[in-house]
Amino acid sequence: MTSTYRVQLTPDLGFPEVARLTGYLRELGAGRLYLSPILQAVRDSQHGYDVVDHGRIRAEFGGAAALRDLAARGIPLIADIVPNHMTVPQPESGNAPLWSALRDGPDSPYARWFDVQWPVALPVLGDEPGGLVADGSVLRYYDHAFPIRPGTEDLPLPELLEAQHYRLVNWRESPGYRRFFDVSSLIGLRVEDPEVFEATHALMLSLVDEGIIEGLRVDHPDGLADPRGYLERLRPRVPGPLWVEKILIDDERLPADWPCDGTTGYDALNMITRLFVDPAGRDSLVETFTRHTGVPASYDSVRYEAKKHVIELFFRGEVDRLVGALGDPGLRDAAVELLAAMPVYRAYVNPGEQPSAESVAIVQAAASQAATRADPDAVGKTANLVLYGPAEAVTRFQQTCGPVMAKGVEDTALYRWYPLAALNEVGGEPDRFGVSAGEFHAFCASLPPTTMTTLSTHDTKRSEDVRARLAVLSEMPAEWSRAVASWASSVAFDPRLDYLAWQTLMASWPITTERFTGYLLKAAREAKTAISWQNRDPAYEAGIREFAERAVEVCGHSVASFTAVVDRYARVNSLGQKLVQLMMPGIPDVYQGTEITDFSLVDPDNRRPVDFERRRGLLAHPDDSWDGQKMLVTTTALNLRRRLDPASPYEPIEAGEHAVAFARGERAVAVATRLPAGLERRGGWGADTLMLPPGQWRDLLTGRQHTGRIPLGHLLSRYPVAILER
Repeated sequence: MTSTYRVQLTPDLGFPEVARLTGYLRELGAGRLYLSPILQAVRDSQHGYDVVDHGRIRAEFGGAAALRDLAARGIPLIADIVPNHMTVPQPESGNAPLWSALRDGPDSPYARWFDVQWPVALPVLGDEPGGLVADGSVLRYYDHAFPIRPGTEDLPLPELLEAQHYRLVNWRESPGYRRFFDVSSLIGLRVEDPEVFEATHALMLSLVDEGIIEGLRVDHPDGLADPRGYLERLRPRVPGPLWVEKILIDDERLPADWPCDGTTGYDALNMITRLFVDPAGRDSLVETFTRHTGVPASYDSVRYEAKKHVIELFFRGEVDRLVGALGDPGLRDAAVELLAAMPVYRAYVNPGEQPSAESVAIVQAAASQAATRADPDAVGKTANLVLYGPAEAVTRFQQTCGPVMAKGVEDTALYRWYPLAALNEVGGEPDRFGVSAGEFHAFCASLPPTTMTTLSTHDTKRSEDVRARLAVLSEMPAEWSRAVASWASSVAFDPRLDYLAWQTLMASWPITTERFTGYLLKAAREAKTAISWQNRDPAYEAGIREFAERAVEVCGHSVASFTAVVDRYARVNSLGQKLVQLMMPGIPDVYQGTEITDFSLVDPDNRRPVDFERRRGLLAHPDDSWDGQKMLVTTTALNLRRRLDPASPYEPIEAGEHAVAFARGERAVAVATRLPAGLERRGGWGADTLMLPPGQWRDLLTGRQHTGRIPLGHLLSRYPVAILER
């Protein structure tokens, strides 16, 4: 295992289309082909996480036969699996296990599949009365369809509704089931039940047994009742690689007792991004941000308010179930404050087990903060119960922490506090500006050789090259402040959104008005300061559209000129972070299309079709454009990784303030320029040198031979990076 290449399957990019890419991917240097979910999902789904049938390979991709043909092309396959949830489709009959459970309630053989409270509340009703019609054995409500409990078909409608194993409630209410974050159309599965685990994993594990699929990537393990127990059951059945989409915050590390190969790489992504951010720009960027937006300079306060906001907006039902499990309604405020204070997605406490010292420390630290906002005695009691109390209380708290973090931080706070949006990534800490080369080396030394690393995914808030541009602002904050002041004086809408809009417009330029508008609508809904997904305001949304159009029309020329200056340095960042990610410890993943520049924004923008013909052409005939240079760096590094032992030791090499360098064993050395604007201001490399390990080294990008101590100005005269092989 040397690397992976992630492909987002869609009805337009199924197994036959991907099979035609395998020759290109092999030449690029990809070691494995990493597929988004392949089980049957909602027919038109563009992502595949809304599974409706665990027993079928998705028909829109070509089905099982086309999957086998793809596997026969010679690149081993990694597949994404979704153990935490299924979808609640429209009509609901599209999910047969759920249909059975709703029809027959606790007596259904599928009732144990779903994490529900009977009768289960289904939030589907609109604000206007009417629309419900009993149609034989089916209850219809516009596009929805629900099974009628046998024997109740002839009851009058009010009595019929009361006789069902479900209750239809307003769409704004919390559902009577655990869901994926706040998405009521995704219903939680109970894979901790061995029968449910076997039923929902049988097909995927049979593909592993056959050798069709080599390894698995587990989606959202923090949603499960017992992530470690789940992996202990899965690991013996998957001899190949097994990764988990675990979001680690700052210095947090993957639990040591999880039997898997590592994370999907957000921890590496955030560390690499910080490596190319200049901490000296922090104060100026925060000042510019607060001046334009009126948002507080303290990220901590914004994060806290955002988490409290989403708990009230989305998770009242989840808190109700937690408080019920705690056994004391008087602990509700304490439970809410404890959830809001949790610094990570989960503390990994299992019922009936003595919690680890680390888990206790996490909960107690949160309790200390919560005690400043709620009754200290109640907080202390709540913290004790979620550590040592009833099994359901322990598990419910763990399963609620993740959604509160994800929606409160990822999907709210990061859209409210963004002095430098490059830092506002999944698992990122936007107030932590930059790391030194030494801190980066220490991080790499702690990485297992089998963990995944990445720079872009289907879930990143912005692509790696958008972040490469934004990182430059940390080196030229005064120039940025003047530019954004000029633009804002010409076009303005909502100060809480505009500043993010200007960063986005510059960093994704050139961008169509349609894409720009789509991003701003999503950003505003996620921020929840003026509108949200639940509370639309047609006038405000029209204002966003008008702002986007005018920003492009009035300021586009100026934005393009500023971006051209930024790109002199962003290209250096782009190539540097790509090389570092591909050569550092771990198994590097390349997200589809990012072998050349990609200026995509948050999904669905980052799932747009990829122009593979352009990439084929650049692979065959690389030019000296940014795209050509990024392709050259990517394919050179990926093919070198094929010749390296993944466990090759990581050895830092001293390279000064403006470079990062390291050796991988005795065969490879990577060197990347960092903070290029500052390097230019100081007059270039001057007398800076780098001492190579013993031996004769060839730069695979230029063909030059090097040995001993080399002037960095010579080593990096052709490209801002060097890939050396002995």
